[in-house]
Amino acid sequence: MSTTGLDVFDKTLQTTNIWLNEIMADHGPDRHVAWHILGAVLKALRDRLSPDLAAHLGAELPLIVRGIYYDQYRPSQMPDKTRSRDEFLARVAEGLKSIRPVDPADAAKSVFHVLARHIDLGQSAKVRDALPKEIQALWPDSVGVR
Repeated sequence: MSTTGLDVFDKTLQTTNIWLNEIMADHGPDRHVAWHILGAVLKALRDRLSPDLAAHLGAELPLIVRGIYYDQYRPSQMPDKTRSRDEFLARVAEGLKSIRPVDPADAAKSVFHVLARHIDLGQSAKVRDALPKEIQALWPDSVGVR
């Protein structure tokens, strides 16, 4: 039975919950925290990508997640030239400041694992390869590795 009456909404709710459950497996059973982790990492990642690549990644995201991904996006000011892991993680930490303490590196690894597992393999590789080596190191080597 459909929850919302529209298959597209039901599918995006189901997929978003799967993603949040995977993040909660790493960070505890608080859906609010998982949502903030997902948003903070996606926004830091989005801002590091060229507008074209950011749009291609956005097209791979569940409809609901796409909303948080594009929130406050300014493509004319992108990409951010963050080169180091520490600068990238500082951007993630900024997005996490309204929730309980979460290690930004652990947050990034969790979200990158979700992306590597759920988005098109080719798109995942393009996103990873567009990042500086220090930030790429946060990406899982394979889907089964965290």
